[in-house]
Amino acid sequence: MAARTYTRTAARPTTTVSSLGDSLDLALEKAFTRPAPKSAQAQMKYLVKQLKSTKAPAEVLGVSQRTVERYVKGQLKRPRHDLAARIDREVKKRWQPQLRAKAKKAAATSTGIVISTRARFGFTAAPGTTDDGRMRHISQALSPQWAQRLFEARDQGATEQQLLDIAAQGLSHHYFRDNGRRARDLGVEFTDVQEIRIEL
Repeated sequence: MAARTYTRTAARPTTTVSSLGDSLDLALEKAFTRPAPKSAQAQMKYLVKQLKSTKAPAEVLGVSQRTVERYVKGQLKRPRHDLAARIDREVKKRWQPQLRAKAKKAAATSTGIVISTRARFGFTAAPGTTDDGRMRHISQALSPQWAQRLFEARDQGATEQQLLDIAAQGLSHHYFRDNGRRARDLGVEFTDVQEIRIEL
């Protein structure tokens, strides 16, 4: 029998849907014991302090060095929506690094993660045999090895598709192949995301 290949497709994501990468970051933020800076001035001061210059934050955020300086001095206070989101993301990536590292280590060595996703799943089997996909909501615990692979890939700058490929392999092993007890040659593929959430 030909190996079955499950293919997951979904409607185009809306602006309120997080990517897998964003979901990993949000899961780590739950480990924070103090809130990250909120105002644009406080956030920019924090980035300048962490990156030890005004040039580095400018490069990371895609703005001029002069713009960074004006936010630090409070001359600019309300960044446009896309810049505000970038500033917030860069601050939270660096906030309470020891707690983030501790949460990552726990997930990668003992607790694993839970991935919840809503998507359209279908499969193909023998040549000429297909099954129409249908919407499913899957919530599945993934073992520490998959958590480690996802966080390492995220830290190394993996693309969203590369992260989805790793998650797909984890779902294939745990959910579809029942931890290797059935359908051993089955493969899972993520091609689009409607909803996805990570819990530690």
